Amino acid sequence: MANILIVDDDSHINGMLTEVLAQEGYTVQSAYSGTEALMRLQSTPPDLILLDLMLPGLSGEALLPQISGIPVIVVSAKADVADKVGLLLGGAVDYITKPFEMEELLARIQVQLRKRNAASDSAVLRFQEILLHTDTHRAEAGGSEIRLTRTEFAILKLLMQNPEQVVAKLTILERISADTPDCTEDSLKIHIHNLRKKLKAVTGREYISAVWGIGFLLTAKS
Repeated sequence: MANILIVDDDSHINGMLTEVLAQEGYTVQSAYSGTEALMRLQSTPPDLILLDLMLPGLSGEALLPQISGIPVIVVSAKADVADKVGLLLGGAVDYITKPFEMEELLARIQVQLRKRNAASDSAVLRFQEILLHTDTHRAEAGGSEIRLTRTEFAILKLLMQNPEQVVAKLTILERISADTPDCTEDSLKIHIHNLRKKLKAVTGREYISAVWGIGFLLTAKS
């Protein structure tokens, strides 16, 4: 069953949502501040987030842009249309106003999880003989698995999304930061080197070329 992260500093609401979602069969995590939510995201990324806005420290509005690849339903007492529009345009997939009916919230959760699962079913990237399963974080070529670290997977995914195009080093660091916050410009070179070796061990080709002073290129010509 899906893993849901509840981010709400109101212990009553957080506890109530935790109890109801657990009864529905979901695995539930709780965070009571934006900072705690960030720590949860780095340790165990959930399948969906229920996000309050008025949080201590890092607010929900400030946290939202730091969430990538995970559907976020905002659950807030703010009812202004401009607030809703701004958050939906800023990355939230849905918005429900407090107080809310639990049946409605459960339905909205199911809708977003169905969409996520449907997207995951077709989440396979292909370049030449390399296949990347973005839902299971599995890479393979010619039927053989390529065992990648989390950082190597994030780099290869980005390059496969932009084949035969130079991707700048700073762009790579920025785009993979949500998955691999510890990657730096110096360590990026090491990760690329290791990724090349792993690709060559399975395919006989490195596939990744360095473009001096700019970045890296996934190409069949390497």
